[in-house]
Amino acid sequence: MTAFSIPTVRHPDARDILDDLVRSARRAGADAADGLLIDGRSISVTCRNGKLESLEQAEGGDIGLRVLIGKRQAIVSSGDRSKAALAELVERAMAMARSVPEDHFAGLADPSDLAHTIPDLDNFDPREASADELIGMARAAEEAARSVSGVTNSEGADASWGTSTVTLVASNGFEHSYRTSGSSLSVSVIAGEGSDGMERDYEWTSTVWLSDLADPQSVGRKAGERTVRRLGARKIKTCKVPVVFESRVARGLVGSLCGAINGASIARGTSFLKDSLGQRVFSPGIHITEDPHRPRGLRSRPVDAEGLPTVRRRLIEDGILTTWTMDLASARQLGLKSTGHAVRGVSAPPSPGVSNVWLEPGKESLDAMLARIGTGLMVTDLFGQGVNMVTGDYSRGCSGFWIEKGQIAFPVHEITIAGNLRDMFRTIAPANDLEFLQGTDAPSVCVEGMTIAGS
Repeated sequence: MTAFSIPTVRHPDARDILDDLVRSARRAGADAADGLLIDGRSISVTCRNGKLESLEQAEGGDIGLRVLIGKRQAIVSSGDRSKAALAELVERAMAMARSVPEDHFAGLADPSDLAHTIPDLDNFDPREASADELIGMARAAEEAARSVSGVTNSEGADASWGTSTVTLVASNGFEHSYRTSGSSLSVSVIAGEGSDGMERDYEWTSTVWLSDLADPQSVGRKAGERTVRRLGARKIKTCKVPVVFESRVARGLVGSLCGAINGASIARGTSFLKDSLGQRVFSPGIHITEDPHRPRGLRSRPVDAEGLPTVRRRLIEDGILTTWTMDLASARQLGLKSTGHAVRGVSAPPSPGVSNVWLEPGKESLDAMLARIGTGLMVTDLFGQGVNMVTGDYSRGCSGFWIEKGQIAFPVHEITIAGNLRDMFRTIAPANDLEFLQGTDAPSVCVEGMTIAGS
């Protein structure tokens, strides 16, 4: 991985606009200020049953200005970058800052803590996708899905491409700009006939570089095959058995951990893990890693939104919780140092957020895992938002497959799984099928002794 010094990519006029904006805020009486400008372009298409249903192209940018007068903070944003609009932006921000209550934890980073060397993350693809190319990809994926025997209808295929430039300038001396790109393709189809016999499923691919997308025909075939295998789903009786979360839903458990160790939640006392720092949360041998510098990672970022360095770290080391994820405000509230996890948009202050996070895979294959548990449930889809982050209580509607004699026996639906994340984390056992697909990722995992509410 190479490294280079600030500044890097400079979007035309972006840094000059923000320089002027920050200086204007200081002249108007702000003790500190920062400006964020995000420019973007995108194309998205939807095809259904071989026909183009929608084509959208967008191009534009937004500017956000944050000013601080003492401990009073205000943020305003605008899509207009004319001189008159920017002057008004400063006036509005200053007026708001003078009228809001003090926030004792607000403030820019100390200049000595700022990032001075920025990693090259290979997160910008210079090749632009055309509308015709995206339409071709969507049609090919949908055609492949519809060709799978048993598929009876299509909900459509979507393809998109986009790029953005992010520029941040602050009165503490930080200036940086970087570019990102992204492409995606998804398809969803229906199998079966009649309201009681129809099932749907989907497949997708999402990457930073267009050339890294999965083959459209492969995406389509997987969508069709996943849908057809759900036909004939049954209900099961209420029971307590091991539950295997397929890899694409297991990532949600990692997401729940990230929410529970968010510094803002810890500072408010609204996390079930608020007293667990340095304690065993998972079983020995479990590692959860975050790497904001992963080349071409979907959530990679060279610095955080307050100009602080971002670093690779183990959030969970051998089952033990090693850190909270903190921006400056939550760190100050907790009496700690920021971990470089600040994220923000143009109209809100920074808040903690993670980058690329994954549960490290185990050594056991998914087939071996099913054989080991003998009888249980494999979850392939989850519904609803039944996760209480204050207590850790977990209750989600789901569908999937019943496991008998160590093998998939039949599809199941209309069931609910329930447990508590504290207990679930302690029994998680990962398989070896990790793929980096969404930025928060996990292999398939087995969780012991969950309650299944069925018929």
